[in-house]
Amino acid sequence: MANQDAPFGFRQVGGLGSRPTSEGTSKYVIASTQAGAIYAGDVVTAGDGTTKYEGGGTIAYGYIGSSETDAVRNVGIFNGVFYDDPTTAKPTFKNYWPGGVTVTNPAEGATAFVYDNPDDLFEVQTSGTLAQTVASRGNDMAYTAGSTVNGRSKEEITGAAVASGQFTMIRKSEDPSNTDLSTANSNWIVKFNEHVYYNYTNT
Repeated sequence: MANQDAPFGFRQVGGLGSRPTSEGTSKYVIASTQAGAIYAGDVVTAGDGTTKYEGGGTIAYGYIGSSETDAVRNVGIFNGVFYDDPTTAKPTFKNYWPGGVTVTNPAEGATAFVYDNPDDLFEVQTSGTLAQTVASRGNDMAYTAGSTVNGRSKEEITGAAVASGQFTMIRKSEDPSNTDLSTANSNWIVKFNEHVYYNYTNT
């Protein structure tokens, strides 16, 4: 049976071994006026002054933004943002960062919530057809802009395994609607491979 083509970004499902998921997030900062929307389930990256977010531009040291395909300074998976809305002057929580918002307290930026444990496992859909032989190999994120209606990501992983990549393929998902490895859009369980807190030399 063909898989459902309904990407949802990266969804936390647990951790390595038998560790249960804590569903815990850590707080990071998005710079006021930072361009590039970030949706719940998107991969986010730590800025280094040259790292591009999807759509172009840079992210300064100390801040996070939407990760570019094949970026190595990945922090985790975005899960919403809190800031003082410049129009209403009210505290606001959103599933997604619209991009280009000048927050009421620009020196403080906006508070992002990120699943940042490098041992977390995530479920994600593939943009192509992946066979069982890709398990334990690498893969990169395939970027697609998310939905401004529900704030949810539409990112996937690519349809081709690589020797190294942002993620390591663990196993296919047990979602009965997306387990057919003979067709496109199967769901997989993955773990970060290129991450600022794992397998990376920070500079």
